[in-house]
Amino acid sequence: MPEPRRPEPEALLPEARRENRGRLKVFLGAAPGVGKTYAMLEAARSRLAEGQHVLVGVAETHGRAETEALLRDLTVLPRRRVLHGGRILQEMDVDALIAARPDIALIDELAHSNLSGGRHDKRWQDVEDVLAAGIDVYTTLNVQHVETLNDTVARITGVRVRETVPDRVLEMADQIELIDLPPDELIERLRAGKVYVQDQAARAVANFFAKGNLTALRELAMRTAADRVDAQLQEHMAANAIEGPWPTQERILVLLPEGAAGRDAIRIGKRSADRARTEWFVLALTSLRAEEAARREASDTPGAALRLAERLGADNSVLQVEGDAAAEVLDFARRLNIRRIILPRPPARNRLARLIPTAHERLANGLTRMATEYELTLVGDDGRPARHRRSAPAPALPQILRLAAVVVATVAGVSLIAAAADRLIPVLSLSLIYMTAVVAVASRFGLWPSVATAGLSFLAYNFLFTPPRFTLTIWDQGQFLTLVLFLVASILTGNLAARLRGRVIAQRAIADRTRKLYDFSRKAAAAAGFDDVVWAAVSHVATVLEAESILLVPDGNGQLAIAGAFPPEDRLAPREMSAARYAYEHGEPAGRGSATLPASRWLFLPLGQAERRIGTLGIAHEDGREPDPGDRRLLEALADQVALALERIRLSEDLAQTRVASEAERLRTALLSSVSHDLRTPLVSILGAAGGLDQPGLDETGRDILIDTIREEGERLDRYIQNLLDMTRLGHGALRLNLSPSDLRELVGAARHRLRGPLKGHPVEVLVPEDMAPAAIDPILIEQVLVNILDNARKYSGPGTPIRVTARSEGDHAVLAIEDEGPGLPPGSAALAFDMFWRAGQGDGGQVGTGLGLAICKGIVEAHGGTIAAEPVHPDGRGTRIVMTLPFAASERPA
Repeated sequence: MPEPRRPEPEALLPEARRENRGRLKVFLGAAPGVGKTYAMLEAARSRLAEGQHVLVGVAETHGRAETEALLRDLTVLPRRRVLHGGRILQEMDVDALIAARPDIALIDELAHSNLSGGRHDKRWQDVEDVLAAGIDVYTTLNVQHVETLNDTVARITGVRVRETVPDRVLEMADQIELIDLPPDELIERLRAGKVYVQDQAARAVANFFAKGNLTALRELAMRTAADRVDAQLQEHMAANAIEGPWPTQERILVLLPEGAAGRDAIRIGKRSADRARTEWFVLALTSLRAEEAARREASDTPGAALRLAERLGADNSVLQVEGDAAAEVLDFARRLNIRRIILPRPPARNRLARLIPTAHERLANGLTRMATEYELTLVGDDGRPARHRRSAPAPALPQILRLAAVVVATVAGVSLIAAAADRLIPVLSLSLIYMTAVVAVASRFGLWPSVATAGLSFLAYNFLFTPPRFTLTIWDQGQFLTLVLFLVASILTGNLAARLRGRVIAQRAIADRTRKLYDFSRKAAAAAGFDDVVWAAVSHVATVLEAESILLVPDGNGQLAIAGAFPPEDRLAPREMSAARYAYEHGEPAGRGSATLPASRWLFLPLGQAERRIGTLGIAHEDGREPDPGDRRLLEALADQVALALERIRLSEDLAQTRVASEAERLRTALLSSVSHDLRTPLVSILGAAGGLDQPGLDETGRDILIDTIREEGERLDRYIQNLLDMTRLGHGALRLNLSPSDLRELVGAARHRLRGPLKGHPVEVLVPEDMAPAAIDPILIEQVLVNILDNARKYSGPGTPIRVTARSEGDHAVLAIEDEGPGLPPGSAALAFDMFWRAGQGDGGQVGTGLGLAICKGIVEAHGGTIAAEPVHPDGRGTRIVMTLPFAASERPA
C-alpha cells in the first residue's frame, strides 16, 4: 500500500506567517478608469452589510459622482494635514487607522508616493504596517505600476510611470480581483469625461489610451492575475498534499535523459513556451554511473544542453536518479503542476539490442505507461538520422577483458566447490552454490557481469552435474525445467543484487557529500576570523572537488581582489577576472561550464544574495574540464555554506563595531554629563566669590573667606582637569613614568596639604613607619593617586569622621591603605568602583563627581606594576578601605 503524501514543510510556512496578519485583497486594473475604486467600495459596502467594521483610510473618487455616492454610508478616516511646497495637503493618517482597529481598511492607490514627514515614503509600506497590525486591507492597483512590468508598459505605451510597487507586494495578496473593461467601452468612458476632463481625455485617447495599448495592457493584467492565482494554487496543493497535475495554467517540462543531447527538445520547448506564453523547465537526469562515465570521457553533453537552456531562459534543474526514473520525473512534474512533458526520442536500435533497454528507453517506456494524465511529446534528438547518430561509447577493451576473467575465474572456482560438495557432502541442489556466486558478482561488479556469470553457470552446471555428465545434452525434461528456472532465477537475483548495489553506491555518494558539507560547516564554525574562514573554504573546496579553488571579495574600493586560493595564487588573467566580476555583479555563474565566458579556465559562482553580495568562489580542474553535474551541485552547496560563514563573520565584525561605537557614545555622554556639571560647580563658586570681592563694605574676614573659597574651588577645578588629562593619557597609552625612589610619608603629607581645605573637620591619622624603604614610583602621579583616594574618603564619609592612612612592607612591595568610616560600598560593587564613570549612588552617600578618580588610580598603579582593590573596613560592610601595592626601589628592598 503506497504511503500517503504529506504536506511539504516549506508550503506550511506561508500559512504560519499569515496567522496574526491581516488579509490583503487587491483590485487590479488594466488601466485608469476601469472602475477599481468603484468595485472596492461596492465590496466594502457588502462587508458593512454583514456587520463588519469598515473604515475608509483613503479613497480617491476623482470627482466621479457614482463613486462618491458609495462613500455615503461608510466611515471615512480624517486625513492628516501636511505642509508641502507652501501648501496644506492631505495624506492618510496611518497611526490613527491602526489605532481605530477596523476589521477592513480601504486604502486606494497602492502605488501612491507619500509626502515627506510621514511614516513611510510609499503607501504600499503603510499597507504592510496595517496588515502587520492584523487589519484586513482592500486596495487598488493598475498593472503599469507593477515593478517588473514597468519597462514592458513603457515600450507598449511610450509612457513610463514613476510610482511602482515591488512584485513581492502582489505576492502577499490573499486575493486579486481583476477589474476590466473592453477597450472600446473604456475609450467611450474617457470621451464622456468619466475618467479625465475633456482636454485631458483627448490627449489620453491619442496616446496612452490607444486601442492597441489598452488591449496589450488587458493581457498583461490578466496574466499577472493568473500568475498569482496559479502560485496560490501551487501553495494550496503543496500545503494539502494534493496530487497533481491540475489542468490550470500550462507549464512545459523538457527532459534530458542520460546521454541525450536534447538540443532540439530544448528549442521546441522554448518555442512552445513562447507560443503559450508560459513557464518552462528543463530537467537533466543523471546517475553516478553516468557522471563517472562523463568524467572518464570528458563528455560535455548535459552541460552544453543546460547552458543552451539557460541562454533561452529556462528554469534548469538536475535530478540524480538511481531507481525508477519515470516515477521520479512524474513526482517532479506533480510538485510544479506541470502537464506537458517534452522528451527526446530514444535512438533507433536493432531488435537484438532492444532486448536490453537503455536508461533512455526505460524512461520513455515508463513515461508512456505511467503518464496517463500528462501530454507527452517525443522529438528527434538533434534532428539527425539514427544511423548517423553516434552510439554510446562502449566500455574499454581492458575493462571488458578484466571482467571476463573475473566471471570465468568465479564460475571455475564455484564449480570446484560444487564438485567437492557433491563428493563429500551430498547437496540436494548444487545450483544454489552457483546462484550465490551470481549474487556475489552482481553486488561487486554490477548487472552485466552477473548476467554473464548466470549464463556461464548454467552451462557449467549442465555440463558437470546433470546426466549425462560432461555433455550439454539433457535427457530428463524435469532437469531441463530446473536448469531453465535456475537461469531465470539467477538473472533475476543478479539483477536485484545489482540494483541494490547501485542504490548502496548512490547512498554512499549522498552520505559522502553530506559529510563533506558537514565537515566544512564544522571548520567554518570553528574559524575565528575572516582569514580563517577564507582558508577553510578554499582548502576544503580544493580537497573535496580535487581542483584548484579561489575566493574573491571586494576590497575597500569595491573592486574584486583575491582573498585566498588553494594552491596559493596572487593574480588572475584578465579573462578569468572578467568572469569573476560578471558572477559577482550579476549573481549568475560565469566561466567554464556556464553560458557566460565559457572559454575561461575557471568556473565562478556568486556568494550571497543580490542585496548583500559577498564575493565569488571559483574552481578550475588541471585538465581543463568543467565540473560534472554532481560536482556542480556539491560546489553550489559549498558556495552557500561559504557565503553563510563569511556573512556570519561579517555580521560579528559589524556587531563588534556597533558595540564599540555604542560604548564610545556611552562614555562620551557620561563624560559630557560629568564635565558639564562638575566643572561648572567650582567655576560658579569662583565667579561668585570673585564678584563678592568688589562688594562695598566687605571686611577683612569676609575677604579672607572669599579668597579661601576661590583657592579651594580653583584647586578642585585643577584636580578635575588633571583627572581628565590623566585619563586621556591612560586611554591613548601616552602615560610616561619618571621613576625615582620616593618616601611614602612625604607623598601622603603632600597630598594632605593639597587637600587642606576639603579635609577640614576630618582628622587624618597617618601610620606609615619612618624606616619604610623608598618605593620606585613616579612621585607626581602617586601623589595624584593619594589625592583622589583621600578626596573620595572625605566625600563619602560623614563630617568629622576620621581617615586613616597605613603602610606596611610585604616582600618587595609596600602595601598602602586608606580607609574611611563612611557607609561603605554597596554589596558586590567592590570591583565596579574602579570603572570609569561608576559612582556609588547610595551606599556611600550618593555624592556627585566625574566618576574618573578611582579609574585613574587603577591605571596609574597598574602602570607601576602594582595592584589596587577596595574592601569593607568592618564585618558589617561599613567603611571603605582602598589597598594598593607599590614596588620598592631595587636597592632599597628589604632583605
